Amino acid sequence: MELKGLSVAITGGASGLGLATAKRVVDAGGLVTLIDLPSSDGQSVADGLGSAASFAAADITDAEQFAAALDVADERGGLRGLVHCAGAGRRMRILDKEGKAGSAEDFEFVIKLNLVGSFHALSLGAERIARLEPIDGERGAIVMTASVAAFEGQIGQINYSASKAGIVGMTLVAARDLASKLIRVNTIAPGTMDTPLLARLRDDVRESLAASIPNPSRLGRPEEFGQLAANILENAYLNGETIRLDGAIRMAPR
Repeated sequence: MELKGLSVAITGGASGLGLATAKRVVDAGGLVTLIDLPSSDGQSVADGLGSAASFAAADITDAEQFAAALDVADERGGLRGLVHCAGAGRRMRILDKEGKAGSAEDFEFVIKLNLVGSFHALSLGAERIARLEPIDGERGAIVMTASVAAFEGQIGQINYSASKAGIVGMTLVAARDLASKLIRVNTIAPGTMDTPLLARLRDDVRESLAASIPNPSRLGRPEEFGQLAANILENAYLNGETIRLDGAIRMAPR
């Protein structure tokens, strides 16, 4: 699927992996709609990207808000691509320091944000893509974001790992389910990426994280995520796959 002139919605598009993906799509001649929280810098970020970008505020856990934001992208010639980067973690343990059961609220919050939000991206995105006429045998593609924590979750990530493993589990099913609509579905599982969240850490902590990555021994760059996301959108034969983008890291227990 050639990106030039095509409308692509990007959740979490105001920063980090989402912004890097938006820049890559714009560089390829595509039109991007950044979807992020009303409290984000989404509008100013979109303005900085030029006329090829627009901003739509939405909470991805709110299906009505999310649908309205996707309509903004759909109005730009028809939604063809969706890259779903929005999500977060909240550290929790199965038992707290006193041996009491961990917070179900913390578990449910992350599941709703990461997993239910991803289902909203799939279903609401596919609903709009499916209305379009095929181009070169496909209507469009959806890229979701998991994590290496889906495979090697660390202590304190029970909620995050469960949510990301759920996204991996949905990927092939979604690709099969949407095959009749000529919509592809793939997932990227990033490792330790140099996002704004990690930028808050001390230099020695960042260096330690980088040293744990086999090759290249550094943090992943958001631009590398954006490059892969764009390649997935473009490659018409890539479907139903979860791709690790992690420098061959395998996470330790803590």
